Amino acid sequence: MIIDAHLHLWKKQKGFVDGLPVYDLGGGKSQFGNEIRQMLPPYMEDGYNSVERLIANMDYAGVNGCVVTQEYIDGNQNTYLLEAKHKYPDRIKICSLYEETDDYPLEGFNGIKICAGRLSKKKLSDLLPVFQAAGSAGMFISIDLAEGASQVEELRELINKCPEVKVAIGHFGMAGRNGFEEQIKLACYPNVYIESGGITWLFHKEFYPYPSAVEAILRARDICGMEKLMWGSDYPRTMTAITYPMSFDFIQKSDRLTSREKEQFLWENAKEFYGFTDLEKIPYVKNMVEE
Repeated sequence: MIIDAHLHLWKKQKGFVDGLPVYDLGGGKSQFGNEIRQMLPPYMEDGYNSVERLIANMDYAGVNGCVVTQEYIDGNQNTYLLEAKHKYPDRIKICSLYEETDDYPLEGFNGIKICAGRLSKKKLSDLLPVFQAAGSAGMFISIDLAEGASQVEELRELINKCPEVKVAIGHFGMAGRNGFEEQIKLACYPNVYIESGGITWLFHKEFYPYPSAVEAILRARDICGMEKLMWGSDYPRTMTAITYPMSFDFIQKSDRLTSREKEQFLWENAKEFYGFTDLEKIPYVKNMVEE
């Protein structure tokens, strides 16, 4: 079993970065503020990051379940995520996007996504009602913090006030940046986990097989325990550089993690945290390049 704890879907990209628009240009490219970026693999030439393409990629890679998070740079995708979950209810958990100016829906969603590092005020203490709403609804919080420790103490305050709310800290605490260990330490609280969505992006300059990413995972293990860490791909943005299987097989092939640790990281911890049930085994289909 493999569970992807951090990926994205969108029907039409319509977001913002630093107050400037983000939108599809075709060929997998997007206008990203004041520059053009390869936002998607070029085979997604229509800019539609669909659930059907995701499921095809999951089946190909042998990924059984996933958590669809959100990002302000993609725009609010709440309506589309409800459609996606309706089509594949056993394989997908979805997050409602918290926005500073709008209400966030709860019905039909499994969690609430907070892009804390992109908040205009970056003041987490104002989010207590969001955490309380998640607690009342039995939902988890998915949160991406700003680099380093600048938001750690405010999140700690929310964790202490809402100990019943499960919290997943994204992008592996911005591993490789100064102070990332302070984010990891929050997972010493029983209700807080760390997910690795984007870790291949964080160590892209090093590239596959990402020895420093493995080192960061081991460092986090020593801080909070392997039972608090979960794998995530940050699909589809990371797929502009690597294939979907490459986003996790560097973990499977590492000789620095035990078989038990790999099982915990790749699926067991996420199954427990997100409440996946009845995930089915994906039959293996031989690739054309295989003998």
